[in-house]
Amino acid sequence: MKKFKLTSLILAAAMAVGLSACSGGDTANSGNDGGASADGYKVGVIQFGSHPSLDNCYQGVEEALKAAGITDIDRQDGNFDSATCDTIAKNMVAKNYDIIYAIATPAAVSAYAAAANTDIPVIFCAVSDPVAAGIVDDMAAPGGNCTGTSDILDFSSQVALIQALQPDVKKIGVLYTTSEANSISQLASLKEVAEAKGLEIVDQGVQGAADVPQAAATLAAKVDCINNFTDNNVVSNLTVLLEQANSAGIPVYGSEVEQVANGCIASISIDYVALGKVTGEMGIRVLNGESAGTIAVGQITEGTPVVNTEVMERFNITLPEAYADAEKVTTNTEAAAE
Repeated sequence: MKKFKLTSLILAAAMAVGLSACSGGDTANSGNDGGASADGYKVGVIQFGSHPSLDNCYQGVEEALKAAGITDIDRQDGNFDSATCDTIAKNMVAKNYDIIYAIATPAAVSAYAAAANTDIPVIFCAVSDPVAAGIVDDMAAPGGNCTGTSDILDFSSQVALIQALQPDVKKIGVLYTTSEANSISQLASLKEVAEAKGLEIVDQGVQGAADVPQAAATLAAKVDCINNFTDNNVVSNLTVLLEQANSAGIPVYGSEVEQVANGCIASISIDYVALGKVTGEMGIRVLNGESAGTIAVGQITEGTPVVNTEVMERFNITLPEAYADAEKVTTNTEAAAE
C-alpha cells in the first residue's frame, strides 16, 4: 500500500476554504470509474442506498477526503440491495482499489467479504453493531483490515424524550427489518432500556419494502407511538410508515434530524455529516500507514434533541421546559411527499 503523501496534507490547508461548500448525496459516481486520483490513490465508496442519513454520511466522508487532497472518488450506490453491493465490492477489489469505504451495514458486510484475503482496507460508516455484523472482532481492537464508525443510538435519552412528550406512554412500537443485523441489535438495546422504565416494546419485523405498509398499519393499531431506528429499509420507506401512523393518530419518533424534518415528531439526533468526517479521517490514517485493525471503532456519543414543531402542534403536544433548547424544525414537505 502507498504511504499517504505529506504534500496532500499541506494541500489540504490551502484547499480548506474552497472545499467548505462541497456536498454529497449524489447517487451517480463522483469519480471516473475507479481511475487513480490525483495523488495516485484509487478510492471506492459503496453506499447501501440513498436516503438522507446515508447521504449525509457520504458528504462527511467526501469532505474529509477532499480536505486531504483526494478528489477522485468512485462512489457507487447499492440501491438497497445486498447482491448489488456484493457485485460493486468485488469489482472494486478486482480493480485493486487502495481503500474501500462502505456506508451502512449491508454495504460494509459486502466490502468486508470481497476484500478478505487481500491487503485492501475497508473503512465502514454508520454500522450500529460491527461486532454482531461480523466485520470486527472488538470495538476497541477491530483486528483484521477493517475499522470505521458506529452510529449506535442513545436509547436512554430517546426513551426519556418520548416519556417527556407523552407522559402516559405505555407501549412503544418498532418496525424493523429482520435481515438487518444493526436493527436486531438496536431492538435488544431499546427493549433493555424501555423495560427498566416499565415500558413495553411491541416489535413488528419485515423482510422488505413490500411488507412495510401492512406491517406499519398492524403495528400502529397496537401502540401509543412508534420509534424508528436507522433501519435502512424502514428509513427509505418512512413516508409509508408515517402515513399509517398518522391514520392511527400516533406519533413516530425518528433516530436523527432528517427523519424529524421529514415528518417524525422528535429525536435524540447524532450528526451524520460529522460521523462521515470521522470515518473519512480514519481512512486517511490507514492510507498514511496505520493498520486498520488497530484503530478503535469510532463513535459520536452526544445526541441533540430535535423536535418538529408542526407535528407537535398536530398532536397537541407542548414542548416540556426541559427541552426548551431543542433544535426546532418544520416538515420538509417536498421530501415527505416523495
